[in-house]
Amino acid sequence: MNLRRRLLLATCTWGATATMVHAQTRRDDVAGRFKKIEGFDFDKLPLQDAITLVHGNGKRRIAVFSDPRCGHCQRVDKDLKAIGNVTVHVFLYPVLGEESVAKVRNILCSARPAMNWEQWIEKGIDPGAPAGRCDASALQRNAALGKRYDVSGTPTLIFGDGTRVPGAIRAAWIEQLLDAADRPQPTS
Repeated sequence: MNLRRRLLLATCTWGATATMVHAQTRRDDVAGRFKKIEGFDFDKLPLQDAITLVHGNGKRRIAVFSDPRCGHCQRVDKDLKAIGNVTVHVFLYPVLGEESVAKVRNILCSARPAMNWEQWIEKGIDPGAPAGRCDASALQRNAALGKRYDVSGTPTLIFGDGTRVPGAIRAAWIEQLLDAADRPQPTS
């Protein structure tokens, strides 16, 4: 067997072995992957500036910073609905341009923001411009809140125990983090 062929076989064997070892040692949980916000108190969030959606019994809770034009935000929203038994507080956080700002204003200033948010996220139904004047000051407060919690993009998820997740994650991980946040925390 020539040297070139032996090197190729050795490389393939090493690659297959490394792949098998990685597959056997890979963790499929979220333990230790994300940091908690120091001093976070979910009960002190300004929930009056959020759209609140209750799925199932709403026992668990999560805050989500979301942009209406964000595809990953739409996926997380659908995942949370499917997971169930969670109250979702959506802080509208338009970071994807002026079209997002206009969409958020239309949703926020509509007569039924929660219903219009769900229709937009699930079916792409635009709520249209609000009739009359609108107080969209929640947008500035949400921007300040996002800055305080280091929200640099959407979606950003904040669980009841203060665990902050920048970006979309798998539904199974969301479920694990919801359950972990629901457990009593040890006192130090």
